[in-house]
Amino acid sequence: MRFTNTFGRADTDLNAVREVSLTINATHLFIYFIPEAATEAAKLGVTAYAPAYFAFRSAPMGPVPWQVTLAAFYSFSPRSVQAMADVWAAASPEQWQAARFTAAGRALRRVDVNLTADRITEARSLIDPVVASADYAGKTMAAANASVALPADPLVALWQQITVLREWRGDAHFTVLAANGIGPCDCNVLQTATGHFPEAIARATRLWDDQEVAAATARLAARGWLNADGSPTHAGIAAREQIEAETDEHCAALWTPIGEANTRRLTSLIMPIHEAFTAARTYPFPVETGGTQSAAPRNAG
Repeated sequence: MRFTNTFGRADTDLNAVREVSLTINATHLFIYFIPEAATEAAKLGVTAYAPAYFAFRSAPMGPVPWQVTLAAFYSFSPRSVQAMADVWAAASPEQWQAARFTAAGRALRRVDVNLTADRITEARSLIDPVVASADYAGKTMAAANASVALPADPLVALWQQITVLREWRGDAHFTVLAANGIGPCDCNVLQTATGHFPEAIARATRLWDDQEVAAATARLAARGWLNADGSPTHAGIAAREQIEAETDEHCAALWTPIGEANTRRLTSLIMPIHEAFTAARTYPFPVETGGTQSAAPRNAG
C-alpha cells in the first residue's frame, strides 16, 4: 500500500480540521432528506428523487450534460446520473437553485434551528473569509457553489457558505481517492465495508450493479483491504483512515485565514443546525460529527 501526499501542510491542527469538516458535512446534509425538497421539485415538474437530487446539487454548474455531473460527483455510477438527462428541460438551473434555497429555508424554520441573529452574524464573520480566500483550482463543485449569489435569508445564506466548504472537502477527497487509485465503485465498497455508509442506501442511490460491486471487492481484496467475503481487514480500516487523513491535510490550509481557535468556534456556532434536524428525526442512519455519531456519514449526499 502506498499513499501519495501531494498537498502542502498548514499549521492548523488536523483534529480541528476533522471536527469542522464533519460538522460542516452534518449541517449541510439535511437538504437530501427533507420533504420540502421533494415538494419544491414537484413544483418544477419532477417527482422522482434521483433526477431532483442531481438537479438540485449540480444546478450551480449551469445546464451541464449528465456526463459532467458524473465527473464532478465521482462516486456515482453512470446509470444513476443518467436519471438527470431531462431535468434542464423541466426547469433551468437557476430555477432549481432558487427552489433549493426555498426548501432549505422552509426546513430550517420548520425544525426551529436555535441560531440567533448574533450567532449567524458571528458565524458568517468566520466562514466568509474562508470561502473568499479558498483555492478553487480543481474544486469544481466548490467553485460552482461559490459563484452562486447568496439569498436574502441570513440563515439560508450561512447554509450556502457551509455548502461551498462541504463541496470543497468533497472535491479534495475525490482527488485523494484518484491519486491512490481508488475508483468510484471501489470507494463506495470500502466505505460500506468499513461501516461508514449503509450498504442498502449506497446501492440504491449509486446504482452500482452486483457485477461491478464484485469486481470492486476483488480489487480491494487484492490490495489486502477486504477479505473474500467483503469484510474489511485491519489494513483496509487503516487505509480508509489514511484516505481521510490525507484529505484533512489537503483541507488544513483552507482554515489558515481564521486560525485554529476560530475554526473550533465556527464548529460550535453551526452545530445547532445539525442538532435541530437530528431532533426532528431527519436522518435514517447515524451522522458523524466532530468525534461523535449522532444521527449520517460524511459525503453521504
